[in-house]
Amino acid sequence: MIEKVIVLEDVDPIVFYGVNNTNMQLIKALYPKLRIVARGNVIKALGEEEELHAFEENLIKLQAYCAEFNSLKEEVIIDIIKGNAPQAEKSGNVIVFSVTGKPIIPRSENQYRLVEAFNSNDLTFAIGPAGSGKTYTAIALAVRALKNKEIRKIILSRPAVEAGEKLGFLPGDMKEKIDPYLQPLYDALQDMIPAAKLQEYMESNVIQIAPLAFMRGRTLSDAVVILDEAQNTTTQQIKMFLTRMGMNTKMIVTGDITQIDLPASQTSGLIQALHILRGVKGISVVEMNKKDIVRHKLVERIVEAYDRFDKEKKTVTKDNNNESINKD
Repeated sequence: MIEKVIVLEDVDPIVFYGVNNTNMQLIKALYPKLRIVARGNVIKALGEEEELHAFEENLIKLQAYCAEFNSLKEEVIIDIIKGNAPQAEKSGNVIVFSVTGKPIIPRSENQYRLVEAFNSNDLTFAIGPAGSGKTYTAIALAVRALKNKEIRKIILSRPAVEAGEKLGFLPGDMKEKIDPYLQPLYDALQDMIPAAKLQEYMESNVIQIAPLAFMRGRTLSDAVVILDEAQNTTTQQIKMFLTRMGMNTKMIVTGDITQIDLPASQTSGLIQALHILRGVKGISVVEMNKKDIVRHKLVERIVEAYDRFDKEKKTVTKDNNNESINKD
């Protein structure tokens, strides 16, 4: 008898083993001739060489399935171990699968355009209103690239600028001050990567989340780099960010040019970059609109109401200016 040791590398052991280890109990039952022990991310099996070889092959298949779909069901385990192909859970448009096994797909025409632009270009701008899915889709694309081993790390960044508050007035150390600004990025990652695996990625810097100021001086290689809320960058900040691109790196810049929180005296770096870089080879701009909003139905109505208000305000201002000119 010989012993085989298999290390689970790309999956969360909690998901792989199942609730109360039900998946492992089933695997053991399907291999009654082997003595199988699982601890942490290490599985040891003792038995005859031929049986161990078949066990290892199937365990690798189970691990690959679990890594891709973020789930492992009993019927899938039985199908794979018995040599049957599990029922296809894929559709052509799936980017990745959520931690619950639900497919994450483009939910509008422009979200699909963002996926296509990412596949074809090294730098993609995704511009659109709140709730249009630009950040969520961008992070899903980054997670897919990481899972497919196309890159070695994901870097997510945001400018620490918000309306009405400044970092110095917030309680806590620098990390505690910054984390609230980055929470939407954490939320998206938690939807797509099991908790234990996400923590491992964060601790080993495979996934890095940092404010934009921390990007200065770095060269970002073998990565997908996402700059979120780019409308709040200054012209110097966005130029600094875009010139961090290294080899085998893709960048996605997202923003909503109707929600700029910079002082009125400062030009948004995003607006300037769109003007300067439009038409440059290897750069794509995807513009989303109200039809792409995938949040609560009220969000689209709120956006429309504010658009009407802004148009009315501009009309009143223009009329007032014309009256002034006529009086002069």
